[in-house]
Order: sequence, then structure tokens, then C-alpha cells
Amino acid sequence: MLPKIIVDERIRAVCPEMSIGMIRASVRNCDTDALLWGEIEAECAKISAQYELLEVNKRPAVAATRRLYKALGKDPNRYRVASEALCRRVIRGLGLYRINALVDIINLVSLKSGYAISGLDADKIVGDTMAMGVGEAGEHYEGIGRGVLNIDGLPVYRDAVGGIATPTSDEERTKITLHTVTLQMNINAFGPEMPLDETIAWSVDLLRRYTAATDVETAIVEP
Repeated sequence: MLPKIIVDERIRAVCPEMSIGMIRASVRNCDTDALLWGEIEAECAKISAQYELLEVNKRPAVAATRRLYKALGKDPNRYRVASEALCRRVIRGLGLYRINALVDIINLVSLKSGYAISGLDADKIVGDTMAMGVGEAGEHYEGIGRGVLNIDGLPVYRDAVGGIATPTSDEERTKITLHTVTLQMNINAFGPEMPLDETIAWSVDLLRRYTAATDVETAIVEP
């Protein structure tokens, strides 16, 4: 079942047009195969051809998320939006890490759409509600592959226990692994770029083709 989403008024005030695309599905995660990696490499080539390094932060979805960071008092150049960081890595010729099918699908969708995406192991989320609020000073948060992350001023999803996702990095506690069998994917559209319904439909298609997704539920939340 899709979780209930609650968004803090401070975020809604800055991003009145924001939407969140949600997908929950039963999946069979696996290593990324050659076909999926080929799609990722093709998208990387498009990004490299379309953008200069200093232009990526002007992508509509990225720029909207950066504006939110600034409004909440966070420096978006120090705490980069995940989709911006992916694009910058591609443009610099560093390529993407090949992790697993679910994570690589999420990175592919983020590259193409411009949206920062929270990809979570749904079975590790505590409770039936995800509340997007603002990170507080001293709040413990361990970013995936980043160690302890200062989320003071970052928009953050919390479950009944604490923080599980930000547009900069998801949290170790709800990290996707090869053992993940239920995916929760939140497409964070703080400003429009790729139409959200198309982004969801394409994501579901990728999940069905590469992770045999079933029991798919989707919704668009407009707080």
C-alpha cells in the first residue's frame, strides 16, 4: 500500500506547484544487465551532448530544488541535488557506478527527468506515513556512501523512526539492496520538467522489464 504523504508548510510555501510521483511495487532486484546498462549509456550520451557543466543547475527541476534549498538556508553548491550531481558526473566523463538494477533504474530516470528521486526498500520503512519536513541541527542522518550527513535545512522524508530520504542522499537504514523485494519510489518534482505522469509511466515500464515488477501502485500527490 502506498504511504500517506504529509508535507511541511514551509516547503509548500516555497514550492506551491510541487508534486510527488509515487510508485510501490513488488520487485526482483538483480545485477544490472547489458540491456539496461545500454539504456543508461545512451542517456548519458544525450546529457553530455545537451549540457555544459555549468548549465546543469539551470535544468528546471534542478533549479527548483536548488531554490528550495536556498529558501531553507542550505547551500545547494555544497549539498548538491542528487540529479544535478549525477549529470555533473556524466558531463565530466566520470560515468556512473553500476550498482544494481533498481538503483540504476532510479539513476536513469533521474538523469532523464531532472528530478531527485527517493528510492527506498519499502519493507524497511516504519509506519504508513512519510512526512516531508525540514532537517534540524544535530539530527542524525547517515547518507548512503557519505557517512553522517548534516541535514539541517534540507528537505527530509521521515518515517515513524526518523529521516529516510533527502533530495541529496537517501539514508542507509532504508537502502535498496539485492535483497529488496518491495520498492518505494518517490519522484520529487519541486518544479516541473518532464511531465510527471510520463515519468511515472516510464519508470514502471523499466521496473517491469528489468525487475519483473508486479503489484504496481502509483499516485501523484499535490500537497
